[in-house]
Amino acid sequence: MTKTPRRPVNAMDAAEALFKPAKKPAPPAPERPAIPNGKEMVSIRIDNDILAFFQEDGPGWQDRINDALRAAIKLER
Repeated sequence: MTKTPRRPVNAMDAAEALFKPAKKPAPPAPERPAIPNGKEMVSIRIDNDILAFFQEDGPGWQDRINDALRAAIKLER
């Protein structure tokens, strides 16, 4: 009965033993219909004093900024 060594004999086998087998790529997510009047997360740079103005009334400041932008471009819901 032949015993296999606990450690790989050559450098190539040692290197291969360090890598996990590749996983199959996940199937593509099903397309979802667009949500009317949905919101999208974005990153935007706003002056500190502008941000402080909208945040001083507490939670909901993001909605207040959104409402101000809508009013500025005269866009109604």
